[in-house]
Amino acid sequence: MKLILKQDVKGLGKKGEMVNASDGYARNFLLPRGLASEVNARLLNELKNREQAEAYRKEAELKTAQEAAEDIDEKTVRISAKAGQSGKLFGSVTSKEIADAIKSEFGVEVDKRKITIDDIKNYGTYEAEIKILPGITAKVYVLVSE
Repeated sequence: MKLILKQDVKGLGKKGEMVNASDGYARNFLLPRGLASEVNARLLNELKNREQAEAYRKEAELKTAQEAAEDIDEKTVRISAKAGQSGKLFGSVTSKEIADAIKSEFGVEVDKRKITIDDIKNYGTYEAEIKILPGITAKVYVLVSE
């Protein structure tokens, strides 16, 4: 029997999927508990529309991520920090500071957890990699000065 799941069912599928289940399992377990509903034209149409909407949303998200990567790729972000006489910083420059600087300079929102960089404890220029989405990365240079 073909069913569309209303909730996740362990061993069968996730919410919104169309699955095949044995008649007895469907009639005695899934349907009485409200975990699934039988396939009809209306439900098939809703499922198709939901899948199209999800595909459109993912495509739009991918497009905006690629635009954001192009906006910040190979650019330099300037961050000022205080240091002692030897040029060693008091503390270090964190990925949160880099994300805030990118947002203020380029207007691109970047998650601080997506920034990969070595410890910045001295003045100079450092290279940071930003993983915007899987497969979409951008390289940013971080210039730390007084």
